Amino acid sequence: MSGPGAEDDIPLGERKTVTDFCYLLDKSKQLFNGLRDLPQYGHKQWQSYFGRTFDVYTKLWKFQQQHRQVLDNRYGLKRWQIGEVASKIGQLYYHYYLRTSETSYLNEAFSFYSAIRQRSYYSQVNKEDRPELVVKKLRYYARYIVVCLLLNKMDLVKDLVKELSDEIEDYTHRFNTEDQLEWNLVLQEVAAFVEADPVMVLNDDNTVVITSNRLQEGGVPQLEQGMIVGQLTLADALIIGNCTNQVKFSELTIDMFRMLQALEREPVNLAAQMNKPGTLETTEKPAKRENPHKYLLYKPTFSQLYTFLSASFKELPANSVLLIYLSATGVFPTGRSDYEGPYDFGGVLTNNNRDVLNGETVHKRNQAHKEMHCLHPGDLYPFTRKPLFIVVDSSNSMAYKNFTNLFGQPLVCLLSPTSYPKSMQDQSQRGSLFTLFLYNPLMAFLYICGLSSMRRGLWDKSQEYLRKVYRDVGQLLTRSRSIDQAFLQFYGDEFLRLLLIRFVFCSATLRLHKMFRESRSFPETYPQLPKEDTVESPLVQKHILELAAMLDVQNLFFDSTLDDY
Repeated sequence: MSGPGAEDDIPLGERKTVTDFCYLLDKSKQLFNGLRDLPQYGHKQWQSYFGRTFDVYTKLWKFQQQHRQVLDNRYGLKRWQIGEVASKIGQLYYHYYLRTSETSYLNEAFSFYSAIRQRSYYSQVNKEDRPELVVKKLRYYARYIVVCLLLNKMDLVKDLVKELSDEIEDYTHRFNTEDQLEWNLVLQEVAAFVEADPVMVLNDDNTVVITSNRLQEGGVPQLEQGMIVGQLTLADALIIGNCTNQVKFSELTIDMFRMLQALEREPVNLAAQMNKPGTLETTEKPAKRENPHKYLLYKPTFSQLYTFLSASFKELPANSVLLIYLSATGVFPTGRSDYEGPYDFGGVLTNNNRDVLNGETVHKRNQAHKEMHCLHPGDLYPFTRKPLFIVVDSSNSMAYKNFTNLFGQPLVCLLSPTSYPKSMQDQSQRGSLFTLFLYNPLMAFLYICGLSSMRRGLWDKSQEYLRKVYRDVGQLLTRSRSIDQAFLQFYGDEFLRLLLIRFVFCSATLRLHKMFRESRSFPETYPQLPKEDTVESPLVQKHILELAAMLDVQNLFFDSTLDDY
């Protein structure tokens, strides 16, 4: 609408179309920006706001489709502006996934991000002399890559990384920017995520097989008829990460990323038959929640962590479980005291205070005061009033062996080894071995055996054998007469059942492996598992040795019983 009197030449209907579009566009931006102010914790405060935002974007998207010609001619609508709307809808789906844990929303985010690339909505951005538009394009690529990583679309990730690299090079060449190092770091972080898995599964033509590590149908042993276990359900999970030596991307460390996937089922596409923007119904909701709700906390301060814990505790439904996963640097005791309570064994550091890191070690062994961002076992005592399942992957995980169950509710802690053989430590930036066992036990098994690749046929055969191992481990757990009832109370939930079974497999494997000789190299639990019935069971040992024989690595394991220890 340019030139004197041009507006008078526009038919009234077309002018109203432009006015309505501008209103929807402004309203959508206002609502989207308001999402930042919503609390990230709790379930109820944000639901209605997200619903309103979805509704406006649905109307905006359909409106620009129905009136594209008028908007092109009278408003001067550009393709990158359409791409910006599609990108915002993709972000909405992604953030809705983060808040609901419904993996189906990842597919919806992917649909919109994919359409932006296929339809080249951002192709003309580079011709405009506006660096802020190019940054929008780069951020779109970064968000698209995160969604593809979560959906295991690794081949596409590699293509996107190449395109992003070219875009960054063009951006930094054309504009004198200060953020070149920042974008190059993004590329390095993505590359590290792509290469994080220590073992490649190969087809006969040497192409890489992409394997999913989400819970699949038949992936966990079924409960036997007459088996007495608890009726608890995993409802909430706090996934907390602060490993300074680990690669991170988009506020996720490798360990956080793995635990996130381990606690999810395979996604179902809400609109599989509608894979183009504009035909998606952006307000559609799944009929039921299949996954536990998860909070992802990267380097939270103590106050942030406690706020999320309190909100989750408050809203935990009856007969439900809160899981806390801690992947963080260990904070060790400041010294011996006459009375050793739940704050005297150290804990894990959830946030790196800058004052602490400048020239000082995070361990703070010789200081009189305790580190304020250390999460001690005692900090979690108030939350043991409800069923609590804790996984600690840290160099001071054993601090949580000194837990006390004050309220008689089900309570279990799975604790990582605190020391690994030197050859294992070299790969710690790729994630912890303990979490790898909980995420993909076969890959972890191959890794400690020095295998970096495997043919698909043998991989599938090994996975099928592991299912037999899982079934037998499950029977050992439920039939043990000396096992603490807390383990059985959690066993009824599929996710927790799988974590418990994988933990036993991990612990039994490391105890038999010749490289793991120190007791600090073995995981532990609170309360203690009856070792003779589980991690040192002759039946489990026999299975591990048979798996090693299948892979031709039996020489790496002790082939007798625990008399060698």
